Amino acid sequence: MSGRVAYPSDLTDMQWAVVGPFLQAWRARRPSVSGRQGRYELREIVNAIFYQNRTGCQWAYLPHDLPPKSATYYHFALWRDDGTDQAIHDLLRCQVREKAGRSEDPTAVVLDTQSVRAANHVPAATTGKDAAKRVPGRKRGLAVDVLGLIVAVVVMAASATDNTIGVKLLDEVVKHTPTVTKTWVDSRFKDDVAIHGALLGIDVEQVKRSDHQPGFVPVKRRWVVEQTNGTLMLHRRLVRDYESRPTSSVSRTFWASAANLVRRLAGTTTPSWRDE
Repeated sequence: MSGRVAYPSDLTDMQWAVVGPFLQAWRARRPSVSGRQGRYELREIVNAIFYQNRTGCQWAYLPHDLPPKSATYYHFALWRDDGTDQAIHDLLRCQVREKAGRSEDPTAVVLDTQSVRAANHVPAATTGKDAAKRVPGRKRGLAVDVLGLIVAVVVMAASATDNTIGVKLLDEVVKHTPTVTKTWVDSRFKDDVAIHGALLGIDVEQVKRSDHQPGFVPVKRRWVVEQTNGTLMLHRRLVRDYESRPTSSVSRTFWASAANLVRRLAGTTTPSWRDE
């Protein structure tokens, strides 16, 4: 990394030692015809993505000592479209699970959705209104394992039903983690999800909250996905959906989760934007 003063979101040397080999292998698979490896280090590109995720700044407002939009967005879009972002994230998740004494791939997941408001420049064709929560924008669906680690992400218009998102989440889970045979959902996921899960060989179980206990009560099995949603909200870029494409919103989620996974593997922390 260059001699600039580090931002709180920057990868430390220990963190780069975790994620760097994945990106160096990616670059080795794509040799340049001219022999040039690019003007900016991949570590700085990731630092720029992490900085934007944590602060929520616009592309044009990236600090001058980080790679500019042209280089950062080029890699962000390239990794989004070729699946590198999810591949890196999934490899990191496997390492975190092994570190926790679990097998690499989970056998059970928890599904949930979260509606977020969309910025005014987001195309209307990809947004809608969540009738239940009265939130105009997009709906982010997550599938997480029992540790709260993300397995699959789906982003659709907020008007999409939880059933629709649940079906797509199960498809993504089977596509990338075929070891999953069990999933827990809340009451908003109806029979369509259970039937689709049965066709895929996944047992779908509803876990309903109890209205008999006053105040906040963590719901068994489901609380881990709520915790994951709260952790993602520490990344300001995810508090509101600024992305023109839903696939970019998915990529943002994977990068935010990857930043959390790298910190867990390296045993380090990053100050939240709520800290003084």
